[in-house]
Amino acid sequence: MEQTGNAFKPIGYAFVFAVLLTVFLLAGCDRSSQPPRPSTLPEVSYVTVQPQKIMLTTELPGRTASFRVAEIRPQVSGLIQKRLFTEGSDVKAGQVLYQIDPAPFQAALDNATANLSVMRNSADQARAALKASIAQVTQQQATLALAKTNRRRFEDAFKDKVVSTSQRDQAETDADVAEATMRAAEAKVESDREALEVAKAAIHQAEAMVKTARINLGYCRVTAPVSGRIGKSNVTEGAIVTAYQAVPLATIQQLDPIYVDAPQSTTELLRLKRRLEEGRISQNGSEQNKVNLILEDGTTYPLEGILQFSDVTVDPTTGSVIVRVVVPNPKGVLLPGMFIRAVIKEGFNEQAIFVPQQGVSRDQKGNPYALVVDAEGKVGLHMLTLERAMGDRWLVSAGLAPGDRVIVEGLQMLRPGTSVKAVPFIKEDGVTPEKAAPSTAESK
Repeated sequence: MEQTGNAFKPIGYAFVFAVLLTVFLLAGCDRSSQPPRPSTLPEVSYVTVQPQKIMLTTELPGRTASFRVAEIRPQVSGLIQKRLFTEGSDVKAGQVLYQIDPAPFQAALDNATANLSVMRNSADQARAALKASIAQVTQQQATLALAKTNRRRFEDAFKDKVVSTSQRDQAETDADVAEATMRAAEAKVESDREALEVAKAAIHQAEAMVKTARINLGYCRVTAPVSGRIGKSNVTEGAIVTAYQAVPLATIQQLDPIYVDAPQSTTELLRLKRRLEEGRISQNGSEQNKVNLILEDGTTYPLEGILQFSDVTVDPTTGSVIVRVVVPNPKGVLLPGMFIRAVIKEGFNEQAIFVPQQGVSRDQKGNPYALVVDAEGKVGLHMLTLERAMGDRWLVSAGLAPGDRVIVEGLQMLRPGTSVKAVPFIKEDGVTPEKAAPSTAESK
């Protein structure tokens, strides 16, 4: 029995091997009879770039500053009787803030007024004296004329030996006396005229003293020079203050409108000027000076500001200039010292080209490039010059032309020269990117 089992083992192995060989041969024949499957091209999505007109903007950080700051100081020395405002409230220009004791200033005004009355009386007396002197001169002129006539008559009569020598001499003496009296009267007129001028000058001086006293009395009512919000008071009732003291009584800040001061780097300023000179952007004067503001919480301020000026001096420590914006603030939302982002309009780019950020890659050196697909489905590589980012897009200044199809999906393992199946890229909302391009581009 043992010999019989050993004799059949080689036959069993050979049978099994023959069966397996037949199965493999049949399977190979079946596979060779099937036609080869066609190779599938990788599918990619693309966007077609088209030039668009956009407003370029620059976002600058800045801080608010009061439009006007008025430090309230007394213009006369005295005792504070009343404080007539509420700290932290809004005040109007001309509103009375403090009352200084007016008694000494009222007395000074009364004294100056009385002195003015005395000076006016003195002037009236000088005017009357001058009038009398002028009348005396008129009278003396008649007396002198008569004396000269008598002298000529007596001189002729003396030649004819009609009158005596003594009579002739008396006539000459009377004429000389009349001339002397006339000169004295004229001198009196000049003296009285000078006295009147002195009296008039005294009146002017007295009037100036009255005016000064009245002004000082008015200064006892300390008023607000501007409208705005007033802070805390540095003095209370009963305090003694001095004219033009160093410490202000209070401070008023005008908040409507309000300033926004934002530093702009000279690098960006030079770049903007270069783009304007090259004609890459244009400016519209009517809209150019309008500025939008973004508040600290990220919300947009509802009112537009107006670009007032750009400083002409560069800060050597920061290499920037200050751009000042005037902003309406009727509700007092903006307060001095708040952080604000000012969106300043640079100008229009008539032929701006945008590309989604997902369609831009970078090489090992960090240089940006995009893969584009041509009409034959071949992939090409374009090196790019990127100007700025806005949202999920890049503004491209060089490297792409209108009509280029930039691959934005399916970029994995693609190489220049690869054949692909290209389909338009559709957003989740069903809008193609080229139809949803923004109208403004922002630089941060």
